[in-house]
Amino acid sequence: MVDAFIFNVEENEKGERIDKLVSQKCENLTRSYVQKLIENSEILVNGKPVGKNVKVSQGDVVAVKTVEVVKPDIIPENIPLDIRYEDNCLLVVNKPKGMVVHPAAGNYDGTLVNALMYHCGDSLSGINGVARPGIVHRIDKNTSGLLIVAKNDLAHLDLAEQIKAHSFDREYQAVVYGHLKEKEGTINAPIGRNPNNRLQMCVTDKNSKNAVTHYEVIKEYKDFSHVRLILETGRTHQIRVHMKYIGHPVAGDDVYGPSKVIKQLGGQCLHAAVIGFKHPASGERIKITSELPEYFTRFLGSLKTDGGG
Repeated sequence: MVDAFIFNVEENEKGERIDKLVSQKCENLTRSYVQKLIENSEILVNGKPVGKNVKVSQGDVVAVKTVEVVKPDIIPENIPLDIRYEDNCLLVVNKPKGMVVHPAAGNYDGTLVNALMYHCGDSLSGINGVARPGIVHRIDKNTSGLLIVAKNDLAHLDLAEQIKAHSFDREYQAVVYGHLKEKEGTINAPIGRNPNNRLQMCVTDKNSKNAVTHYEVIKEYKDFSHVRLILETGRTHQIRVHMKYIGHPVAGDDVYGPSKVIKQLGGQCLHAAVIGFKHPASGERIKITSELPEYFTRFLGSLKTDGGG
């Protein structure tokens, strides 16, 4: 058993519904899941159970009690993992392109979670539900690179809070179409569900969340640019949506890119290259890096420079 996650309600949070506030504080807890915790008296305000409609006051003490983790109905699979860091709190995995992070419709095996269940056994946090044990954040199937996994609930909550506070470093590299007018800059544009296609996200002011991506051009080629991207926020498909928004979609992106895709890439040329965070237990600042994978360097090698070389 671990201790409860406890926080005080700040002045700018007073008047918020308890279910909404907890889901905001614990970014990886869905609001519906928080409401279940409330129904089971697993969330206390000033030491007492409350209803989901209760609005909090400044100074209230909110405690998310430890809940028994339901064992996932997921088959562990002996799939090799490229682990770049591991201790008794967490691990950092270098996910290959093409691997799905967690089981879902059409992908019930061969996922990162199947591999983690084999590698870690029962030592994974249960906060994100039985289908996503240990998953603090995710990257898309055809995005390669670093992903952090929590082994217990306290580590999970701490890491999720770092993501929410923008103190969790995530740096990507990508190849995008064309040449960016400014060689470095910031894209600050809210992202929400595409009302015309529920499977896509888009830049929109309606039912959206703020999204900020910083970019820097590393090298220009004849028709493409190699760029570094730093996430300030972490919205679904954020980099892919933002790059499309400014007219430079990620090469190989078969969802947000041109209709004529680059088949040799098998999806977007996007790699999570750096991850940095404060260790939940020791407080030490940790930075993990991942070299560009072979598919990425091979594609760069096939591109022509502006001079035609």
